[in-house]
This record gives sequence, C-alpha cells and structure tokens, in this order.
Amino acid sequence: MSTSTFFCGITPNSSTPTFKNLYSFHHPIKTQPNSSKPSVFYQTRFNLVTASTPTPLESPPKSSFRDKPPKDINVLVVGSTGYIGNFVVKELVNRGFNVIAVCREKSGIRGKNSKEDTLNKLNGANVCFSDVTQLEILEKSIENLGVSIDVVVSCLASRSGGVKDSWKIDYEATKNSLLAGKSFGSKHFVLLSAICVQKPLLEFQRAKLKFEAELVEEAEKDDGFSYSIVRPTAFFKSLGGQVELVKDGKPYVMFGDGKLCACKPISEPDLASFIADCVLKPDMVNKILPIGGPGKALTPLEQGEMLFKLAGKKPNFVKVPIEIMDFVIGVLDLLVKVFPSLEDAAEFGKIGRYYAAESMLIYDPETKEYSDEGTPSYGKDTLEDFFKKVLEEGMAGQELGEQTIF
Repeated sequence: MSTSTFFCGITPNSSTPTFKNLYSFHHPIKTQPNSSKPSVFYQTRFNLVTASTPTPLESPPKSSFRDKPPKDINVLVVGSTGYIGNFVVKELVNRGFNVIAVCREKSGIRGKNSKEDTLNKLNGANVCFSDVTQLEILEKSIENLGVSIDVVVSCLASRSGGVKDSWKIDYEATKNSLLAGKSFGSKHFVLLSAICVQKPLLEFQRAKLKFEAELVEEAEKDDGFSYSIVRPTAFFKSLGGQVELVKDGKPYVMFGDGKLCACKPISEPDLASFIADCVLKPDMVNKILPIGGPGKALTPLEQGEMLFKLAGKKPNFVKVPIEIMDFVIGVLDLLVKVFPSLEDAAEFGKIGRYYAAESMLIYDPETKEYSDEGTPSYGKDTLEDFFKKVLEEGMAGQELGEQTIF
C-alpha cells in the first residue's frame, strides 16, 4: 500500500518534523522554503457569474509554488473522503502532487468507514486524521506535519443541507481550512462550490456564498494569495437514482411536465480533473468557474426518455404536480413555529422543491432565465454512458445516502 498515516493530533516522539509512517508511499512530503523568487503571471480579471459580483482584482498574485514541479507542491485536501473529494485526491495523486488528505477517524455516510477503510480509499495520499470543525485542532494537526502548505483544495459540503449543518460545514469548517492553510503558507485556495448558489433560496447556498465572499475579500487584501471557485452543475450519481427502478419495470417519476429543470451533468472524474487544473493554471486564478459536462443541457423528461431507450422499456412516466411540494413546505413552515425541531425537515422540503424546479445552468438574474449555451462544458464522459454502466453494474459505491430524493 502506498498510503502514509499522520497521527496529526499527536506530537511525534522524534525531535525531527516527521511522523510515524505505518505505510510507504510514492510521494513523500518535503518541507518548502519560506521564501523564493516569485513567478510572473499574465494579467487576468474575474469572470464571475453570480447574483452579486465582487470588485475584480486587477492582476493575479505573485506566487512561487506554480514554478515548482508537482512533486514539490504540497496540496492539502479537506473533504477528502466525500464523494467528489475522493476523486479529487486520486486525480491529484495521479498528477504527482504531494497530497495531504485531511479526514475524520470515522468517515463516510454516518461514519461507517474505519481508519483502515479510509487508508485504502485514499491510497497514494498522506492521510491526516483531524477535525476541520475545530480550528485549533486543525492547526495543530498541520503543525505536527512539519511541512508548509502550498495549496488548499476544499471539497467540504454538508451531507444533508440542514440549517445548522450547512453553516457548520459549508461556512465554518471551510473557513477553518482557509485560515489554517494560510497559517502554514498556503498561497492558493481551490473551492468546490455549486452552480445553484446563483439563486440562493436555501441555507447551504447562503452559507457557501458567505464563504465565497470572504475568500474573494482575502485575495483582495493579500496580493500574494489567490483562489479558484468551482461551481459545477449536477453530478452523474445525483441523476442515477431511478435507473434501477426503470430497469425493474417501474415508472420514471418527474415533477410537472419534466421540463421544469435542466442541467449539463458532469462526471465525477471529469470534475476532479477540472478542480486539479485549478491548482496550477494561471487562467483559472481569481475566478468563479461555473462548469458542466459535454453536450447540451438535458431536462428530466429527456433523461427519462434516454433511460427507457437504453433499458429497452416502453416509456412510463409519473408526473407529480410541483404544487404538492409547495403545500408540504407550507405546512412544515407553520409547524416549525410551534416545533423548532422540525427546522431541518422544512429545509429538506425546500431543497427537494428547489432541485425539482430550478435548472443547474448559468442564471441571469435580470432576465430570470437559465442558459444552456452560456454554461461552459468540460470533459468527455456522457450521461448516456453512465446510464449504460449503471444498467449493467448497478449503483453500488455511488449511494446518495442522506441526499436521496427518489
């Protein structure tokens, strides 16, 4: 196995800045000098797609880490055991970066993964067990590494989208990662956000936007620091929940006429590749980067028609009136006033309603319209190929857990 374990909350017995390495690994971390000759970059400006556009920076920051080969660049990844985070870690390792994967001792859905499971999952990275929700603990963990940090990549996201969880993870824990990374030399922060923050109606969207704004502000104050904010459209697995149902002869459920929302879904490996590009590419510096997969945007109706064709089944749709969700949300909002403990239940209803009605595409707040053509595409993996694979192999390993709607 090529994974190293760092017991980051424990001070090493040795006087040198190393750790008890239980396993050998391909990319050892090297301590970086505190200063070196800065590199020169092309002048760029923001290319923002957001409801409230911050003041653009006049030029990208001067930083030395982009002059180094990947093997000499230390990349701290938080949210490394999450669905996208795991793909990002693999991609960065494959590109030769020194990857420090921060994760909990019990990771995965409901903490089902042990330390050994995590080490196997993050093979090739240097695993650091810590707690991103506690700044002091996270900083101590990084201090115990005995190395500097060049880049932080955050793939943190609240698992459920609940009110308290959203602010704890999407804002507070992500900010802890920024502060801790900067304390140990980080000059660049890559943030995995979401394209739906353009039209913020949910708590997790507001939490993400608050951190985005503070990240931008940090770069405006510090000309030696930069960021890349990645806002992807829908993931493949989020659209795969009904594949096995259709395969088994069940109907395809959609809201309204199936045309209320559309997206340009992107595969997890393609998204991970795009995020990895953000580490070194100067043209991705100090920008908000909406991104979708290849091809045109697809509505739920079109996705269902594609799925029935691939499964060799006669189309059978169940159309659920969106007004049913409005009624349920209204009832829950009333109940929350009497029973505050139902706050998250009401929020989950709003999340479901949002994804049933809003497209995951570039949004124009003036015209209040979504744009297929305006949403950038990246990668080569298609939803059709994903559906084919799931029809043959099932959804094993791609469970949505607490995010399941159907």
